[in-house]
Amino acid sequence: MIGLDGDDLERFLAQSAIPKVSARDLPWATASRSDGATTVAASLALSTLAGLDVLATGGIGGVHRGAPFDESADLLDLSRSSMVVVCAGAKAILDLRATLERLETLGVAVVGYRTREFPGFYTARTGLVLDAVAESPREIAAAFRAARALRRPGALLVVQAPPPETVLDAATVREAVETALRAARRSSVTGAAITPFLLAAVDEATGGRARAANLALLEANAGLAAEIAAALLV
Repeated sequence: MIGLDGDDLERFLAQSAIPKVSARDLPWATASRSDGATTVAASLALSTLAGLDVLATGGIGGVHRGAPFDESADLLDLSRSSMVVVCAGAKAILDLRATLERLETLGVAVVGYRTREFPGFYTARTGLVLDAVAESPREIAAAFRAARALRRPGALLVVQAPPPETVLDAATVREAVETALRAARRSSVTGAAITPFLLAAVDEATGGRARAANLALLEANAGLAAEIAAALLV
């Protein structure tokens, strides 16, 4: 079994502060029996170990704005994990163009699900055009089988826009992110703490709408992932 349920899940959710656990942290967290919230990189490592083919998340990590060498380990693990990963693009606090370029450099195939643009997590439109677009889970399943047949080592990254009723205006998100970045610099927030700090600041700046959009896109991504998993069984 992978993941938590029952009493373990209740105990985990009752905690006020859960540290992030990336792929590199798994050996120590396992040996020390520590709780942690897995990043996409760690989730990929564990899912691969469990023999799973499909993973859903909200948004992947990527290249940070103004810090081209501050790059999430998610990208490297995507390049070496043979899985379908469903998301709403990369987190809006990141440099989306640079992140998409790094995915290309690392050989990660990106497929838009009923969209020709790389989504911006909270937004549907970014101006970043995708080469591949799928209209059905069956098409995605076929592409994944082809990747396996070609012995491609990386993930098939499937991106879809957030649900229309929760999409935020691009200008609103841009202003909220810029405000959050200024707050991070004033507070000298760096390293692993920067992502949760920025996400919380963006949510505050949007009056909670960012969190609502986050929850909605998570549910939508999980639904699409389930459909793709079913298509892989046919």
